[in-house]
Amino acid sequence: MPDAYIIDAVRTPRGIGKPGKGALSHLHPQHLAATVLAAIKDRNDLDTATVDDIVWSTSTQKGKQGGDLGRMAALAAGYDTAASGTTLDRFCGGGITSVNLAAASVMSGMEDCVIAGGTEMMSYTAQLGAEEANAGMQPMGMGSGNRDLDELHPQSHQGVCGDAIAASENIDREALDALALISQQRADRAIREDRFKGSLIPVLNPDGSVALDHEEFPRPETTMEGLTALRASFDGMADFDLGGGITFRKQITRRYPDLEWRGVHHAGNSSGVVDGAAAILVTSKDYADRHGLRPRARIVAYANQGDDPTLMLNAPVPAAEKVLAKAGLSKDDIDVWEINEAFAVVAEKFIRDLDLDREKVNVNGGAIALGHPIGATGSILIGTALDELERTGGRYGLVTMCAAGGMAPAIIIERL
Repeated sequence: MPDAYIIDAVRTPRGIGKPGKGALSHLHPQHLAATVLAAIKDRNDLDTATVDDIVWSTSTQKGKQGGDLGRMAALAAGYDTAASGTTLDRFCGGGITSVNLAAASVMSGMEDCVIAGGTEMMSYTAQLGAEEANAGMQPMGMGSGNRDLDELHPQSHQGVCGDAIAASENIDREALDALALISQQRADRAIREDRFKGSLIPVLNPDGSVALDHEEFPRPETTMEGLTALRASFDGMADFDLGGGITFRKQITRRYPDLEWRGVHHAGNSSGVVDGAAAILVTSKDYADRHGLRPRARIVAYANQGDDPTLMLNAPVPAAEKVLAKAGLSKDDIDVWEINEAFAVVAEKFIRDLDLDREKVNVNGGAIALGHPIGATGSILIGTALDELERTGGRYGLVTMCAAGGMAPAIIIERL
């Protein structure tokens, strides 16, 4: 079976995901995706007529983010019309899945050059959600809306699930705030030391001026005292009446009647709401040789794992174990771990359950400090892991993340 190689990885800075407040919020999602696709093309002198496919991830595929963003963004980036494109949704995990599918296509021998990646303009989806709510539609994130499914697999809000998991695992708020503080400190160090410079590209406005060329979300001034003072975010949401007396708390207690919890997650130890995009060029060895491209990494293995959708966020640990088994590796072989900090409990539980060296996990900060542009984050993390392996001389990196519906994709890459 042919190997799949990562030739390059690029991403935008992450802009604050609030309408009218973030530096990227005035741009069209296609513009953000086209920015990273154009960078992949230009940095690698890529003949886009030879690109077999573009596999893109976008979670909220509505309005401006609908209509096959992968294909439309490629056209906006000036790609040859021969370069096809598709768009997928695995909620938060789509940015890993797009790379995994690109790898599978190359490893099958059916395609030689595939670009994977993702985009999420959370400033836009927040505005869209508000408009739908005002129109009387069910707001995004408010349950499945399918009563038959809710009877079989009751599902809650991600933040409420995070609080419930913290209680079930006896993880206290102090530990979660400590992880959040470390995320901010590591992100600040990485930015000051230019650790992201290999992948980070500026986003330009249509007139050519710079819209954003640096991370907009981090708060390096964060202190433990400041985090302790923040009010929990999801207690009120847990008991919000969704209609007919149904609440998110009741959705969880239907499955876990003895579980009691109080809020431990807040704005300071949860992932940031941001805009962003990323792209990764995946090719066969033959294609790389014929076009004079130098592979940076080999995709060793990937895996997908489902878990309990009611608690929703617990699949990363079994996903990591599954992909390690597929690769024939142990946890001690992994030099760089990237686990998305959707909520602090996800990363904290991951570290504890796998008994990991904390100095190898999210070493340049995570989504708590840098933000989580849902459909793009997985591709961002793969690029971040690769950059760190190259910086330190490490060999293997493992990337995974929780996704709504109780899922987690995972991937292992090997630096070349």
